[in-house]
Amino acid sequence: MRRRLINSTLAVVLVVIAVFGVSLVIVETRTISNSAQESVDAEAFRLISVVESRLLGAERITPDVLSEQVDPTRYARVEIPGRAPIEVGERPTDGVIRSTETGEQGEKVTVEESRSTVTREVGRTLLIIGAVALLAIVSAVLLAVRQANRLTSPLTDLAETAERLGSGDPRPRHKRYGVAELDRVADVLDSSAERIARMLTAERRLAADASHQLRTPLTALSMRIEEISVTDDPDTVKEEANIALTQVERLTDVVQRLLTNARDPRTGSAVVFDLDEVVKQQIEEWRPAYRSAGRAVVCSGKHGLEAVGTPGAVAQVLAALIENSLMHGGGTVALRTRVTGNQVVVEVTDEGPGVPADLGARIFERTISGRNSTGIGLAVARDLAEADGGRLELLQQQPPVFALFLSRVVPSRKESLRPVR
Repeated sequence: MRRRLINSTLAVVLVVIAVFGVSLVIVETRTISNSAQESVDAEAFRLISVVESRLLGAERITPDVLSEQVDPTRYARVEIPGRAPIEVGERPTDGVIRSTETGEQGEKVTVEESRSTVTREVGRTLLIIGAVALLAIVSAVLLAVRQANRLTSPLTDLAETAERLGSGDPRPRHKRYGVAELDRVADVLDSSAERIARMLTAERRLAADASHQLRTPLTALSMRIEEISVTDDPDTVKEEANIALTQVERLTDVVQRLLTNARDPRTGSAVVFDLDEVVKQQIEEWRPAYRSAGRAVVCSGKHGLEAVGTPGAVAQVLAALIENSLMHGGGTVALRTRVTGNQVVVEVTDEGPGVPADLGARIFERTISGRNSTGIGLAVARDLAEADGGRLELLQQQPPVFALFLSRVVPSRKESLRPVR
C-alpha cells in the first residue's frame, strides 16, 4: 500500500507538471520572442526619428552619431537616397530579428538582432522552470513518503490490534492516530474489545451461576445413587430410583434455565424477532403463578414491534423481572412496550412498595437483594441484556419501573438484518 500511495502521488504531480510546465514554456517562449521583436521595433523607430531630425536640420549623419543611438549588440543600416548606406555594428549571420522603418524623405532604417539572444533567454527560463519542477517532484516524494508512513503505520497497528482481539486478548488500546477514518476504525475495535470483554465476563459469571445452582442438585443425586448401590431391597431401589428420576427432571430444568442465559444456539448471534411473541409467551407462562398468588399480569403499549437480539435471552430477562415482581412486588404487574428513538423499550412495573432508597443504585449488583434471596437474578438479567447490545435500567424506584432497551429494526434495514434461511 505504501508503494501505491507514493506512485499515485508522483503520478499526479508529474501530470500536473507536464500540463502546466509545457503550457508555461510555450507562453514564456512567445513572451520572450514578442518582447525582443518589440524592442527591435522600438529601436528602429527611434533611429528613423533621429535620421529625419538631422536631415531636416541639415546635420551630418555619420556612423559615430548613429552608434550612440543603437544597442551595441545590434546591427543597424541606414539608407538615404543619393548617399552611400551607413552601417553600425556587426551584422548577425544566423537567424535574426529584423525591423524596418521608412521616413518621409525616402530614408530607410533596418535594425537586426541575433535570435541567439532570444534562445539564451528561453534557455534560462527553461532552466528555472526545470529547477522548480525538480523541486516540486522532490517535495512530492517527501510528502508522499510521509503520508504513506502516516497511513500505513496506523493500518499495521490496527491489524495487530485486530489479530490480538482474535487471539483472545480483549483489552482496548485507546490509541488514536489523528486521521478521522483510522480513528473511527480504532473506536470500533476498542468498542468491540470492550464488548468482547463484557461477554467473556458474562460467560464466566454464567459458569459461576451454573456451578452454584447445579452443585446442590448434583450432590443430592449422587447421594441417591449411593443409596441405590448399597441396598439389595428391590422396593428401596425402586423408591430411590423414582426419587432420583425426579431429581434428574429438576436438574434438567435447572440446566435448561441456565442455557437460556446464553445466546440462541441456533444462530449464535442476534436476530430480528417479534417482540410481541416473546412478551405474550412470558405472560402466559407466568399467569398461573400470579393467579395462585391472587394477582394479575397484563400487557399494554405499542404492538407489532420488531427488535434485534436473542429471543431466548430477552425472554430470560423478562422472566427475571416478572419473577422479581412476583417475589418482592405487589398488586398487578404490567408490561408496556414503547418506542424511543431507534430503540424499543419493555417496561415492567407493579404496585408494590418499590425498591428501597439505599438499594436503588446497587440493585443490579450481585448478592444485592432487599430480602433473603441470592441477588443473582437481576445481575444475570443485566448481563444478558448487555450481551445482546441492549441495557437494563431501573427508571423509577417507587413504584418500581424496570426497563429493557433493545435495538429497533427500522423498515429500511429490516431485510438486511433477517437471517438467511
